[in-house]
Amino acid sequence: MGRTKKAALHQGRRAGPAKEKQPAKNASHPQPPAKKQKTESRDTAHAKPTTVSSTASTSKPPQKQQQAAPAPPTIPFDPNERILLIGEGDFSFARSLVSHHGCADVLATCYDSAAELGEKYPQALDNVSYIEGEGMRVAYEVDATNLGKNKEVKRGGLTEGLAGVEGGARSDDVARARGKWDRIIFMFPHTGGKSTDVNRQVRFNQELLVSFFRSAVPLLSPSPPSPTPSTIIITLFEGEPYTLWNVRDLARHVGLKVQRSFRFQFDAYPGYKHARTLGNIEGGGGWKGEERAARTFIFEAGTGGGENSAAQKRGKGKGEKRKRKNGGDSDSDSD
Repeated sequence: MGRTKKAALHQGRRAGPAKEKQPAKNASHPQPPAKKQKTESRDTAHAKPTTVSSTASTSKPPQKQQQAAPAPPTIPFDPNERILLIGEGDFSFARSLVSHHGCADVLATCYDSAAELGEKYPQALDNVSYIEGEGMRVAYEVDATNLGKNKEVKRGGLTEGLAGVEGGARSDDVARARGKWDRIIFMFPHTGGKSTDVNRQVRFNQELLVSFFRSAVPLLSPSPPSPTPSTIIITLFEGEPYTLWNVRDLARHVGLKVQRSFRFQFDAYPGYKHARTLGNIEGGGGWKGEERAARTFIFEAGTGGGENSAAQKRGKGKGEKRKRKNGGDSDSDSD
């Protein structure tokens, strides 16, 4: 034990100086790792926001793609409804309704005679042949301002249309609906090049629309048991001079209610090509109607006040504003 203790004391004396130097060596070595750890800590701290930002940036494009997805087109008719088409040019719109949308009770009309139609729109002959081949009807020389003059128009639809949509229509409802139409559609009405003066053109087309509305209202089907009322549908190009026509006010003038309007989408009607009132232009002309923005307006019958109503005399007064606020004539738009 004594020898061991003496050896230990001897080793302690030899280790004494080494122990005093060792801390100095050790003090110089632990510091770099500490600094390195701090450096790594800073790098890591900076790396985290970069990772979050990268993750956020990768998650944004799908959101933008979802927002950019086009809304489904608005189709303002049902295939089983009785549809009267006014002012068809080359009958490509009527053909699209029959071939693509499956409309089963259509009368497509035009202002031209059969001979004039072939001269103005050679492509119309094939369209008419297809429409009639599918059991639909075509009528020529139909004046939009005097619809009741034509026998086929007065005959109305050949089915029950809106009167039987619920499957439980009474016989008197069907009887009242005979000789009527659920949808009367006039695509891009225009009088043609009667004048180069813009003001005269506006006035001519306003007169056309007012006369058309007056002629069409008596042909609409009476209010059916279905919540969907019969309507008159007009589509116009956006911008001047078409906005100068004030189609909403013209409709109200004859007692129609503005139900709604929405952007018209040509691609919802495959095969439909806009036809000019004066006929095809050799070489195709300088513009295509399908490339222009257009809007569809829907009007209901019997709730717009009319020419002799008190609301019409007052104009846009407090009474009319109150009516719109309560949901009477919302005049709502959608894209």
